[in-house]
Amino acid sequence: MTAVIWTRRARLDAASIYAFIADDNTAAADVLRSRIFARVADLPDFPLAHRAGRLPGTREMVVHPNYIVVYRATETSIIILRILHSARNWP
Repeated sequence: MTAVIWTRRARLDAASIYAFIADDNTAAADVLRSRIFARVADLPDFPLAHRAGRLPGTREMVVHPNYIVVYRATETSIIILRILHSARNWP
């Protein structure tokens, strides 16, 4: 089974996105958080299903028109590197 590993930075990204949205709409923040975690949970089944990332060795999964999960897939794990707003200048 392929492990999903969240970096500290990715966990901080998820928390700050949640807090930002929850300031205006807690229900919307809950829905987005659930969507992100559900989509990430599916990555071990289809790790290469998403576009090649802008950084070498990464991939990017659009989880919402405004949010992208940046990850690296290895033979034994999926490493969640960042969760970014799509308007953000990345990298």
